[in-house]
Amino acid sequence: MWHVLTFVLPACGLGVAMLLLLEAGRRIGVWRRRKNPDGADKESGAVDAAIFGLMGLLIAFTFSGAASRFDERRHLIVQEANAIGTFYLRLDLLPADSQGALREKMRQYVDARLAFYRKLSDQDGAEFEMERSTALQLEIWRAAVAGSRGAGLPSVMTLVLSAANDMIDITTTRGMALKMHPPPIIFAMLAVLVLVSSLLAGYGMAANAKRNWLHMLIFAGMMSMAVYVILDLEYPRFGLVRVDATDQVLVDLRQSFK
Repeated sequence: MWHVLTFVLPACGLGVAMLLLLEAGRRIGVWRRRKNPDGADKESGAVDAAIFGLMGLLIAFTFSGAASRFDERRHLIVQEANAIGTFYLRLDLLPADSQGALREKMRQYVDARLAFYRKLSDQDGAEFEMERSTALQLEIWRAAVAGSRGAGLPSVMTLVLSAANDMIDITTTRGMALKMHPPPIIFAMLAVLVLVSSLLAGYGMAANAKRNWLHMLIFAGMMSMAVYVILDLEYPRFGLVRVDATDQVLVDLRQSFK
């Protein structure tokens, strides 16, 4: 269960840092007002608005992108299940003596694909399963070519090999989708903006010499929660937001391979 904490701990750390900066900003504001009680600080309003607006824009941008990629990854799981199921059904077009071995390889292949995504938190295990599924793809392709030739009909070769090609191609698409994330500098900029906004928000609270813990805790909690949700959506194999439920499509398909 350690992977569940992958993004919880950084989000909590960000929340604590925000509270510290809120308090630092408040103290700076109180000190400045004591030193210059007549200073209105009206000129800082435009700067504060620009910083908070930029932070809101970046949060909206990263959240929208993460949610879009999350939906796309779920869609690709269904696409792969459909591609595998189509190829498995078209094995009926091949000669009977070549079907048994191919069906067994297909069972092993789906097992390897499921194991790969379940072991993503274990780099060595994931690489092993990827190599196994790649090797099985080659074996399945060669067996499908041989079986199609044995059928003696060009239409059978077209139907079977096109389905096999789609099944293989979708793995490349899913692999690239797994690696598609915003550049790290985007997340770094988001963290910096959140922290700077905390400092400015704390400075703005200095008008009241008494700490407003409710507002400070709500601000830090909601901002850190927003960042956590963005990261969780962006990496749905490591946090609390997961695509495991969609993987059930492949699990059900594997169970149908009797």
